[in-house]
Amino acid sequence: RWIVANELTITGSIGVIMNTWNYRHLMDKVGVVPFTFKSGKFKDMLSGQKLPEDITDKEKEMIQSLIDETYGRFKSIVAEGRKRALELNANARGKNRQLADNWVDYADGRILSGNEAHRVGLVDELGNFESAVARARELTQIKQANLIEYQQRYDFADFFRIFGTSEAKSVKVDLGMDMPKLQAGKLYFIAPNMVH
Repeated sequence: RWIVANELTITGSIGVIMNTWNYRHLMDKVGVVPFTFKSGKFKDMLSGQKLPEDITDKEKEMIQSLIDETYGRFKSIVAEGRKRALELNANARGKNRQLADNWVDYADGRILSGNEAHRVGLVDELGNFESAVARARELTQIKQANLIEYQQRYDFADFFRIFGTSEAKSVKVDLGMDMPKLQAGKLYFIAPNMVH
């Protein structure tokens, strides 16, 4: 109904990808010979043990057709969702952003900043978590609400998992401060504290 994004949010990535590894030449190099038994001629079309030259044009066409169909549905979900948001919020303070006429040009798998997504109409408002909560309260007309945030637990014990599993249930180390909760795939920056 309403999408709030930070100006540095990584968003977009509208697209579909399917990939596989072809390791047949490596198998040939070490003397491993594959044997495949299958129920239909296309059952192994994504197999990494096929010779690249044995991948038929028909197989490539079938996979690309699946990708194109899924991509078309992905784009229609975005367009329908943004249109529905406009309808739902016709009387809300402020208006949703409409998708730009050329928004599909940005649906090529690229990632966008929050600013770019806002300009194209993929998000309605630039703000932070508090802005999103305020907007949700406004749209639902709920003045007081208990806000519950579910997060995956990260702690110092998670670092020990790189060495394998352990029978220990948990390890707690008190450093006298909370460790930062960093997540892969997100941009972070450090702002110095200003002391006056």
